[in-house]
Amino acid sequence: MLLAGVDDAGRGAVIGPLVIAGVLLDERDLPELEALKVKDSKLLSPLRREWFAEEIEKIALKYHVVKFSPAEIDRVVIQGRKYHRLNRLEACGMAEVILNLKPDVAFVDASDVIADRFGEHILERLASKVDVVSEHKADRNYPIVSAASILAKVRRDAEVAKLRNDYGDLGSGYASDYRTKTFLERWMREHGSYPECVRKSWETAKRIETKYFQTRIL
Repeated sequence: MLLAGVDDAGRGAVIGPLVIAGVLLDERDLPELEALKVKDSKLLSPLRREWFAEEIEKIALKYHVVKFSPAEIDRVVIQGRKYHRLNRLEACGMAEVILNLKPDVAFVDASDVIADRFGEHILERLASKVDVVSEHKADRNYPIVSAASILAKVRRDAEVAKLRNDYGDLGSGYASDYRTKTFLERWMREHGSYPECVRKSWETAKRIETKYFQTRIL
């Protein structure tokens, strides 16, 4: 039996892409993955994630990555109707990964507060019969989803590193990061609009933009 794990990185970030990764394994190779003692990517240092990613790619039959740009995310957040916003975009991305990997069973980390609904949204996009197991905290409960989490995070980290080369220190890209908020404020002061790497529909970005224009008026 062929098994896949699918997870994302960068869902809540205000800067940079949303990355979705999937890992395909033969069920017989699962013990080899478990022997690595993979963990949810958020529990690992960047260097440890990179090491794990290399080992995971050696074991996997196949892996696939999908990226959504800030502009694509903004479009669904602003224009999408209820249940057709970011959760639905993620479900579409995970379906694309699953279609590429062609597993018998796919374990996914649910982004929707209702895990079964998220799984149904994925199934709507699948032409072939796949058993989709959609659960919260799947990245901690299933090693194959932990592996996907690691690949997604490593790919997103690489994308953010490229953005730093282009724009300077923008931190991790998350609003909770002081360096990220400082970057947004400085960029807005100096340019009057955000670069394309920023998710303009995010509350943090909108609040900083509003404050900037209020200051200009005063």
